[in-house]
Amino acid sequence: MSDLNPINRRAALARMGAGMGTLGLFNSLQAATNMAPHFAPRAKRVIHLFMNGGPFGPDFLDPKPALKKYAGQRPEGTDLRTERPTGGLLDAPYEYNQHGQSGLPVSNLLPHTAKFADELCVLRSVHTDNPNHGPALLLMNNGTMTPKVPSMGAWMSYGLGSENTNLPPYIVLCPGRPVRFSILWNSAFLPSQHQGVYINHSKIAPKEMIPWLRNAKLDPATQRKQLDLMQALNREHLAQQQSSPDLALQGRIEAMETAYRMQFAATDAFDIAKEPSKVREAYGKGHFANGCLLARRLSERGVRFIQVYYGNGQPWDTHSNHNKTTPNLAKNIDQPIAALLGDLKSRGLLEDTLIVWGGEFGRTPVSENGNGRDHNPHGFMMWLAGGGVKGGMTYGESDEFGFKAVQNRMHIHDLHATILHLLGIDHERLTYRHAGRDYRLTDVHGHVAMEILA
Repeated sequence: MSDLNPINRRAALARMGAGMGTLGLFNSLQAATNMAPHFAPRAKRVIHLFMNGGPFGPDFLDPKPALKKYAGQRPEGTDLRTERPTGGLLDAPYEYNQHGQSGLPVSNLLPHTAKFADELCVLRSVHTDNPNHGPALLLMNNGTMTPKVPSMGAWMSYGLGSENTNLPPYIVLCPGRPVRFSILWNSAFLPSQHQGVYINHSKIAPKEMIPWLRNAKLDPATQRKQLDLMQALNREHLAQQQSSPDLALQGRIEAMETAYRMQFAATDAFDIAKEPSKVREAYGKGHFANGCLLARRLSERGVRFIQVYYGNGQPWDTHSNHNKTTPNLAKNIDQPIAALLGDLKSRGLLEDTLIVWGGEFGRTPVSENGNGRDHNPHGFMMWLAGGGVKGGMTYGESDEFGFKAVQNRMHIHDLHATILHLLGIDHERLTYRHAGRDYRLTDVHGHVAMEILA
């Protein structure tokens, strides 16, 4: 294993530009595939708390008294048509109180999150283009309803890379399979090292959470020798493609290096048992609590984009028994989110970590099946925190029932443009040439919501 024909191992590594070892190769590839921010960033990383299925904003941070006033009715002159037959307005029976110095109204479903009201930037006028889960999930996560395009995490990884060479720049924490599954975090035509690394975090122990983490047959030193040999051959092959370098091969070279180093870094990063009991108790129990704690551990280690999916499938898809199901969902997210906000703030990380909360769309104010809510793409609520946004404020409005966005409407393209702007990226300049055209996350759309920037 020490020699290569017709060149020896040392010579091969030299040709790779890795006289300082394979870490030099990794760094050179990072430099070649990632660009500097277009301007000073407000955020360095993003944590996306994804409520798959679609929550109803008036249950949480967007009070709509008219729902109670007209419960069971369809007031004359209102357009409340949805994709399926629905009944009258369904009340959101939760009390609101003002919290923080800002006086931000927060529902009593979120008593822990309410303590951080002054950190929240509530978006009340988000809208999307399709009422079905699959297309809406693609638009939220990939910027288009067309399959096989890069996810937003892949775009962020491509644009900025990772602050930690021992962990992937993009990690997805999901205890199951949401609709569309892995296409939601794929890299598509971007180099493959930018694909999200999927972790099923329903297990707590790192060796169970990431069963492929260690090679049971080879010790680290032997793995290193084996990898050096493969990388030398790969780099030699790549050097022969001066006119048209194989980006897929570049991605594999980098991915193999990351995988090798993850054996050691990930064991530490994913081991929440190393956290003090006081910290673990603050987050609470359950897969979402573990996901939020893992998100903090990954963010402080330089992972650029972290997604935390709530549950398997579409748990927020409340077509029936909405008002019975929602309090349980809220209880499961409230304490972990508050702990995450407080933890990041106490560590000085919230100021440059952008938190994004929401689903692929919202839900209708009118009832389905008498006690459920249907999909609503026309106007829904999300919130941001940290990472350069103004806290304790609301942006935009929907109509009096929370059905359609009517003021400062924010399309998903606008949301993506704003997130990229906070990361120091001009969304119109983050492009990749593929199949004869320049692609970008926001396609040919998107406007930055300058009003919410701190």
